[in-house]
Amino acid sequence: MMELITNPNAWIALLTLTFLEIILGIDNIVFLSIVSGKLPEQDQPKARRIGLTLAMVFRIILLFGITWVLSLQETLVSVNWGFFEAHITGQSIIIFGGGLFLLYKSVSEIHHKMEGEEEGTKGKSASGLMAAVLQIALLNIVFSFDSILTAIGMISMKSPAEGGFGYEGALVIMILSIIISIGIMMIFAGPVSKFVNEHPTIQILGLSFLILIGVMLIAEGSHLAHFRFGDDLEVNSIPKGYLYFSIFFSLFVEFLNIKMRKNSNKPVKLKNNTIVDKKLEDEDITN
Repeated sequence: MMELITNPNAWIALLTLTFLEIILGIDNIVFLSIVSGKLPEQDQPKARRIGLTLAMVFRIILLFGITWVLSLQETLVSVNWGFFEAHITGQSIIIFGGGLFLLYKSVSEIHHKMEGEEEGTKGKSASGLMAAVLQIALLNIVFSFDSILTAIGMISMKSPAEGGFGYEGALVIMILSIIISIGIMMIFAGPVSKFVNEHPTIQILGLSFLILIGVMLIAEGSHLAHFRFGDDLEVNSIPKGYLYFSIFFSLFVEFLNIKMRKNSNKPVKLKNNTIVDKKLEDEDITN
């Protein structure tokens, strides 16, 4: 442990991983904001805390099972139909399935908010705290796999004599980065969720980002399964840098739009949004 504390490379690795975990956790916070925004206002902080705690627990559990996580890269089923070839792994199934779930959830949320259909008893059940926590838990499993595999690829587990941190040292650095990043996200999750739920355009933008991330996960799952069509066409993963740059650029433009129209008109009212509904009701009563 003392070797890690006195090793400047360990501190650089910790800061880099913490920053990376926060960036990769943006999609998690957006999903948390959208799902918790459908709950009664008093239940929303609880849903966010549970969601981020689950994210931390899943990541730490997966770190202690690194051997099992890496074993998921082994081929389970091979398919070769001439025009299509694939070598499916456990890891590719989880990531591909998570992408499909994220696509379904994002598109259905946009449909509910834009169409404004009444959900009835079934909708009330689906928007309950337990249902929200279940959705968050399912997606956290996928995000945790993606986050841990990225971290493992960045941290050297070679012995200190070979220029690495060793297995135990790398494990300590990764666990600390997860705890610090989740702690930071817990601090900012409330203000971010409030901002997202008070601005309908940000909600739709956030859901559009989740669609992009779902497509990215599907492409990554297909790449990990080595999907190949014909002799030359192999599915490649989408570089995360391109995706997150487009997200930040879109947010920057939307922030400028919000600033310009701040005092011009009333915001558009979307369905299933307890914060916006309450705010508009209060304004009507005052007027």
